[in-house]
Amino acid sequence: MSVAEQFGRNLAEARDWEGISQKQLAQRISMSQADVARWELGERCPRLDYVVKLADAVGLQVRDLLYGIE
Repeated sequence: MSVAEQFGRNLAEARDWEGISQKQLAQRISMSQADVARWELGERCPRLDYVVKLADAVGLQVRDLLYGIE
């Protein structure tokens, strides 16, 4: 599994755990829903500053979103 795919899986699980939609997550970090969808599908990886914002938005630490990435 690629880095982008693992990150996307972790992000989707964290978002589901938080009980929010992609649109709500996107609003929390001032991005588009399409960007969140691309990240969750493993099509792209966000910049580091957005990884930090995403972790804050779902109430996790950055390391939690990076879990399983080697």
